[in-house]
Amino acid sequence: MNEKLTRRAFLGVAGSAALTLAACGGNGGGAPAPEGGSEGGEPEPEPSAESTTGGATLTVGSAYGPSSFDPANCSSAFCFSANMNVMEGIYTTNLHDYSISDGVCVGDPVWIDDTHAEITMRDGAAFSDGTPITAEDIVFSFGRATAEGGLYVSFLTPIAGIEKKDDKTLTVEVTIPQFSLLKDRLAIVKIMPQTLSPEDAAAKPVGSGPWMYTEVSDTYVVLEPNPNYNGAHPAQDTQLRIDSMTDPTARVTAQQEGSTLVSESVPPDSIAQLEGVGCKVDQVQGFGTRFIMFNVKKAPWDKKENRQAVMYALNTDNMIQNAFSGLAAKPDCYLPASFTNHHTASTVYSYDVDKAKELGAGITETIELRTTDNAQVVSMGTQAQQDLQNAFGVTVNLTSDQSPATYAAIDQADDSWDILIAPGDPSCFGGDPDLLLNWWFGDNVWMKTRCAWNSSDEWKQVNSLMADALTKTGAEQQDCWNQVFDIIAEQCVLYPVLQVITPTASWMDNASPAGQKVSSNFSGIGTTGVDLTDVATVNG
Repeated sequence: MNEKLTRRAFLGVAGSAALTLAACGGNGGGAPAPEGGSEGGEPEPEPSAESTTGGATLTVGSAYGPSSFDPANCSSAFCFSANMNVMEGIYTTNLHDYSISDGVCVGDPVWIDDTHAEITMRDGAAFSDGTPITAEDIVFSFGRATAEGGLYVSFLTPIAGIEKKDDKTLTVEVTIPQFSLLKDRLAIVKIMPQTLSPEDAAAKPVGSGPWMYTEVSDTYVVLEPNPNYNGAHPAQDTQLRIDSMTDPTARVTAQQEGSTLVSESVPPDSIAQLEGVGCKVDQVQGFGTRFIMFNVKKAPWDKKENRQAVMYALNTDNMIQNAFSGLAAKPDCYLPASFTNHHTASTVYSYDVDKAKELGAGITETIELRTTDNAQVVSMGTQAQQDLQNAFGVTVNLTSDQSPATYAAIDQADDSWDILIAPGDPSCFGGDPDLLLNWWFGDNVWMKTRCAWNSSDEWKQVNSLMADALTKTGAEQQDCWNQVFDIIAEQCVLYPVLQVITPTASWMDNASPAGQKVSSNFSGIGTTGVDLTDVATVNG
């Protein structure tokens, strides 16, 4: 094996996979691991009842179905969330606040010069099969994550390569001097053995996290503690079971009966029902975007005034109430207000039919509106159809289909569509603005083919500012991002209509009918999946 791998050129394919992920920057480390004993020779405090619990089966109801588990190219919400318990990154992203802590490597990178940093491996780290993790495994895993055509390539382009220095140390080469987001991006790379084939990785990957897969099926996975895990967050139960429950009624019923202790993506109209039987339901504002995209290759959408007119014509308050039961927010920026790097954009849209009519004089032909088949998005599409017909007096044809069919039609580039409304959420990969912007506005299929905005002066300015931001820190970096937020809001070629709140239910405050609950450190996250770090069962 060649111990040095350089980054493959990014060919604009990262956005080509239609994710099932339905799917606040932070560069700091997470909370330090608890120390081994008390100071001054004082006796250890008696453990609380909760700290001695565990030893049972931790159960989760997932809203999604499994497909490929391959950690180098995982686009399945079910598999991505399950892998969080099995696969460790070079570093670890905390999806509650996007802080970064130790993973297979520990401590901060040490800069040798402006474009080279050294990272140090954790002592004794091993895969669940007992094989020690080597520097070669990390080089191999980076190579797989950056292979041509991979889903994560655009996130990792600032990293030119990783090579082994010695058995405990690796050298990372970057293309941006003193790259401030290095740890954030290294956290995307999940470590796997060199011997793991792509086929085995897709079916049942081997990792070094606190859990390991024992059963994998089309409807559930069963995990058991990794006996060789030596990190700071060991599994505390004997088993973790995650069931695919794509039917909302089945998912709510399982949670209500106590068949699951945690349930993701609680339907808004079921929150009161679950709270009524004693469940806690966390409601977390995340990046989760329901976005609108225009076909800027054709009139009238090649003019920003007509695009803006549509934005003002949409009754988003009705969408929030009718489709989301209030669990969404109207954006005033590409980022939600709860995110660290939020900036109120220079253009903020509100429902204003008069302004829509004034700006949208060029909207005179039939509009072909497409949505994916997500129930909430279909409801948004129905509302949008009514709003646009009311504002512009034109016929609006609404077509809703599964994501693959929707994007296949758009990717034909035959101009048979005008407007798309769909969900998207890359925040499960990280929360820094560059990552979230690059998902849609980078040099990729969205801007090259789908929206086809990449030939515009504004897109070139956006990408120039994004590149400039990566060379800066602090206020100067934020200023670059603020300029980007202003441009994409004004141009609105692809822009959030709503940013959703994610509800996650748990038996935590009260015991389930089966007499169990989860430890009090559990809380929901604002993106797809559940975070089970240090979470254990508690006997009621």
